[in-house]
Amino acid sequence: MNNKVINGGKSSKKKKKQGMPMNEKDARIRQHPILKFDRGKKIRFFFKGKPVEGYENETIAMALYANGIRTFSHSFKYHRPRGMFCAIGKCASCLMEVDGIPNVRTCITPIHEGADVRPQGRDSIIAKAGYFLMNHIHMGPGFYYRHFIHPGFLYQFYISILEKFIGPGKYPTKVKNPPKTVKKEVETMEAEIVVIGAGPAGASAAIYAANLGAKVVLIDENRYIGGQLIKQTHKFFGSARHYAGIRGITIAKQFEKEVKSNKNITLMLDSKVVGIYDGNIVGVLQKNRFLRIKPKKLIVTTGAYEKTLVFENNDLPGIMGAGGIQTVMNVFGIKPGNEALIVGAGNVGLILAYQLLQAGVTVKGIVEAMPTVGGYFVHAAKVRRYGIPIYTRHTIVKALGKKYVTGAVIAQLDDKWQPIPGTEKKIKCDLIGISVGLRPANELLLQAGCEMKFVSALGGFIPLRTENNETTVKGVYVAGDLGGVEEASTAIMEGRIAGISAAMSLGYKAPDTEEVLEKIRKDLADLRAGPVGERIRAGIKQVLIEG
Repeated sequence: MNNKVINGGKSSKKKKKQGMPMNEKDARIRQHPILKFDRGKKIRFFFKGKPVEGYENETIAMALYANGIRTFSHSFKYHRPRGMFCAIGKCASCLMEVDGIPNVRTCITPIHEGADVRPQGRDSIIAKAGYFLMNHIHMGPGFYYRHFIHPGFLYQFYISILEKFIGPGKYPTKVKNPPKTVKKEVETMEAEIVVIGAGPAGASAAIYAANLGAKVVLIDENRYIGGQLIKQTHKFFGSARHYAGIRGITIAKQFEKEVKSNKNITLMLDSKVVGIYDGNIVGVLQKNRFLRIKPKKLIVTTGAYEKTLVFENNDLPGIMGAGGIQTVMNVFGIKPGNEALIVGAGNVGLILAYQLLQAGVTVKGIVEAMPTVGGYFVHAAKVRRYGIPIYTRHTIVKALGKKYVTGAVIAQLDDKWQPIPGTEKKIKCDLIGISVGLRPANELLLQAGCEMKFVSALGGFIPLRTENNETTVKGVYVAGDLGGVEEASTAIMEGRIAGISAAMSLGYKAPDTEEVLEKIRKDLADLRAGPVGERIRAGIKQVLIEG
């Protein structure tokens, strides 16, 4: 075995094959104007049999990314390289085999000493032969369904061959470090209020319900409280009630302190809600035990996922969602690239631009399809002061590169939203940040039977609900981006409304509760006021029901 440790080092031909940017050394950020990173002790693990250095507070994918490894998986059909995109375990780009276990979400799985990490479905002779054929012979979508079915007695043989190179991993015959077996006994518990999601909406709901005396169980699949707040270094706007002048990372710490100090809140981190069943029963997988929780009231605050954009080569390593980039650099302290292009000039794209500058990344420009910038003027002005060009009425046409991003082509749009020939412009970059909106993570609400409606202004399929945020399923409440994609400030206010409303429905009430609730409603209306919030207000009208 080659015992040379991968920790940056000089470029090599072998590294190029794995999709590494040229001249990439250890990409960890050593100095940041705002953030300090607690990486913990150094850990050694293995990637494709070669030693790699990481830190105990890093996930597998982050440690690999810090060492210049950008390709984590390949597409099923054409074996195209895939890199990190969401960095929160919601896409399939980071699935790898770890210690013999397939399909591990390496972007959210902590590394451990001696871990054996390998890519899936690409190294066998059969796999390489299959990739060669499919890269040189055009085969239409679903060709295997049409051609690999006759004669019938060979069907299983065809499947066994395809499974060797399509990439989803194989059933382990030997596991190096087997995880603890989930206990067969299902633990049952009752709760007054269960809150799913400990982001700004969920934490707010839990705190306000608990402050009225309700017993609350707060569940989150992550190991921290705060959701997206933990990667926000910018200061919030508004009044003191909206955390004005406070950075998102600081707000997350305040939430953590309030939650952990509240005796009425039972906190369950690193716990995955696998379903909402009849009677609003919540199934939770927490390490090696499965819990069946029966709440009297349920508040769902699962947030939203990032959308992507269709353009040529949009799956190359180096193309990431804005939130994924923020996770890499602001949570784990890893430089996501050297030169970046951002697609989308809303608030997230504008904020991402100067966060990249804080991480030492050169921002080559921001591309926006609309004729004007969609984000707040204060963010746009800050970006322009740094000399970052904003290309309005432009779009990205294609990403350049074979193994990873080496550049992009943008073009001006006509009145029909089509690229104008002759206006193409090449931009050299190794990172493309996609900031084109979010989609509500509504799977649990759909499973619970909540009635939904597609509202474009709110991001997708949104649950119908009352002004108290109760959905069409009695006892199930919603708050935050799940109820319509907005700002963190509005998520906090919605969480407070849901928490208070759920607690009041159980009989918990203080003398000034009604007054407090009305003040929160007014604050929420103020946040949505003005021309900027016009589309949001119109969208909310479409999902409000009487309750």
